[in-house]
This record gives sequence, C-alpha cells and structure tokens, in this order.
Amino acid sequence: MPEQTQIPAPERAASAGPPARPDSAVVRDALGVGIAVGLSGFAFGVTSAGAGLTVLQTCALSLLVFTGASQFALVGALAAGGSPLTAAAGAFFLGVRNAFYGLRLSALLDLRAGVRPLAAHWVIDETTAVTLPQSDRRSARLGFTVTGLSLYALWNLTTLGGALGAEALGDTAAWGLDAAGPAVFLALLAPMLTTAVERAAAGLAVLLLLVTLPVLPAGVPVLVSALAAPAVLLAQGRRARATGTAARTTDDREERR
Repeated sequence: MPEQTQIPAPERAASAGPPARPDSAVVRDALGVGIAVGLSGFAFGVTSAGAGLTVLQTCALSLLVFTGASQFALVGALAAGGSPLTAAAGAFFLGVRNAFYGLRLSALLDLRAGVRPLAAHWVIDETTAVTLPQSDRRSARLGFTVTGLSLYALWNLTTLGGALGAEALGDTAAWGLDAAGPAVFLALLAPMLTTAVERAAAGLAVLLLLVTLPVLPAGVPVLVSALAAPAVLLAQGRRARATGTAARTTDDREERR
C-alpha cells in the first residue's frame, strides 16, 4: 500500500487560498482611494452652494448622507429646478445600492453588533471596492477602516472648503465641477462590469437617461434609468427559459430516434 504523505496543518491552511497581503499594501491602496475620491468633495461643496444650499446644509449632507453620487444627484436636480421630493427620491434610489453592499460586507467583516451601525455609514462604493478583494478578514477590516476614515474626513473637509470658496469662483456652472462626482463614480464602476448582463444593464441605464433627460422633469430620468436592471434581468430569465426549453425539445427528439 503506498505511503500517504501527511501535509502539516500550516501548509494546508496556506494552500486554501491566496496569502494575506502585507498591512502596508492594504493601507497604501486604502489611502490612495480615500485621498483621490475625498478631494472631489470640493466639487460637491461648490456645486451644492451654486445650487442655492447654505454652507450648513451642504456640510450636513456630507456628514449625514455621505454617498457622493446621491449627493450630486440631489443638488443637481435642485439646481435644474426639480422639486425637493423628486430630487430626494432620485438620491434615495441611487443610495439603495449601498444596502446590497452591506449584505456582502456584513458577512465578510463580521463586526460586533455595537460597531455595525457606525460601520454602516461607511458602506459605499469606495470602501466596498477596497474591502472585497482582500484575502482574509483582518485585511478586509483594515482596508474598510482606513478607506472609510480617510475618505470621510477628507470628503467633509473639502466639502466645507468648496462651500466656503464657491463665491470666489463666481459662476460655478462654468467650471464644470458638477461632473467630477459622476466621473469618479463611473471610474470606480467601470472595472466592476465584468459580465454581459452587467454591461447590458449599465448601457440600457445610460440610454434611458439620455432619452428621458430632455423631456422629463429634473430628477425623474434617474428614477427611470433604474428600471434598466430589472428589465435586463427579466430578458435574461426569458432567454434562459427559452434556451432550456429548446434543449429539452432536442433531447426528446434524439431519444425518440
């Protein structure tokens, strides 16, 4: 009988997955994202002040809402003349994605019950993008914490600076700073669109937005574009059922032969 080689426990554990990254590498990546995105808070502060919000209201949005795309959507709709209700609805639906991030991060981070409400405030695109690729829980927690802390601190500081400096810039619309937030969001989102379904949903959302933007009130096109995801999933389900039916029909014919 051939001799069985026993693999030591540490070696078996190491072969179960990729090795943990050094803390310095995790912190470097987290700070890179936190600083790069945090600086765009200046653009939000300027855009918000240009839309008519006070410095206090602008800073409160960053402190309490803290989800850049939703904040830009809110002040953009208000600046375009949309009603506060429509603007808030558009911002809300953009922010709903964070709830799905939370479902995934909750199991990965496994934080204590008392910490979860505070951590939930930092569940956004950037912290999710840094946390998910980590190979172990310790690195995931480190990436999440450093990204959330650096981004929250810098975003709020630059929001204040942008709101205070808006008057010095004059016509804020002429600077095009309102495009900074969506541009950062798209840069983070694009690498995540890895499947045909995800790319189809994103493409349809853009198409719906472009078609409805000239004809619907401000804020409503964002709500309409949200229909892209269920529409693509419905089409995919029908296609899968049709493919399955065709395959079963072919198998039945071959069996009869």
